[in-house]
Amino acid sequence: MTVEFYGIPNCDTVKKARKWLDAKGIGYTFHDYKKEGADAAKVSKWIDAKGVDTVLNRRGTTWRKLPDEEKAKADDAAGAAGLLVEKPSMIKRPVVEHDGGLLVGFNESEWEAALC
Repeated sequence: MTVEFYGIPNCDTVKKARKWLDAKGIGYTFHDYKKEGADAAKVSKWIDAKGVDTVLNRRGTTWRKLPDEEKAKADDAAGAAGLLVEKPSMIKRPVVEHDGGLLVGFNESEWEAALC
């Protein structure tokens, strides 16, 4: 099995998730938001599948520094997708696309059930 893995390489959660995948022998293709950006169609698909509140990381520094008028864009799916494409560091990490669906964030038991 090979999965599509999206994140930022220096993120501690991404590092932990990559280590977990390596230990389980699960192959993955890594997509680095910092170098490659975030694809608008994929971000919209993730929001449709999991909801804005799951995909958007409201706890991060980038979100907290946004002016209120920018934060208001996240009130609807299209606005949130545009905001996340513009500032991909606000996407909750990691995001993993696999044959059975989509994982957002790293929860070991959830990943075990979905990928093993």
